[in-house]
Amino acid sequence: MAFLRLPLILRLRQTLSPNSLSSLNRHSIGSVSCFSSGSGSIEINISDEESRRRLHNRLLYRSRQRGFLELDLILGKWVEENIRSLDEANIRSLVDVLDLENPDLWKWLSGQEPPPDAINSNTVFSSIQSKVLENLNNYAAPATRAEPGQPWVRGWDDKRGLHGNQ
Repeated sequence: MAFLRLPLILRLRQTLSPNSLSSLNRHSIGSVSCFSSGSGSIEINISDEESRRRLHNRLLYRSRQRGFLELDLILGKWVEENIRSLDEANIRSLVDVLDLENPDLWKWLSGQEPPPDAINSNTVFSSIQSKVLENLNNYAAPATRAEPGQPWVRGWDDKRGLHGNQ
């Protein structure tokens, strides 16, 4: 079956120009690599009420539809609660957070790994992280969490040893 898809892929490659492939750009914040659409960021225009509403809706959608359920819930709720009070600089910081890759962002927010300095200095990231850590401390027993720097989910049968189900 895979050989039937090959001609379709070859035709798609021929029809796509190098310029159309650059619609997904890779940029970096400090030493952290990020993906984003467009020219590294979305256009931030808060000059009138309609532009502000569109931007808020776009950011709310991006925060709720990441494809990583935990981040969808955490980021979506935080953005919904705080988007109206953000100024332009904090909106740019939010866009930088939303441009981060899901696995890295989750590890940094949950305290599994320390975030890089460039991310840790982001005021929006720090606010979201403090909310996540506050919720973990209030609602999760310390015995259910891994030590900082250790993987959170090790395996389905952790009683056998440190290597999960091996």
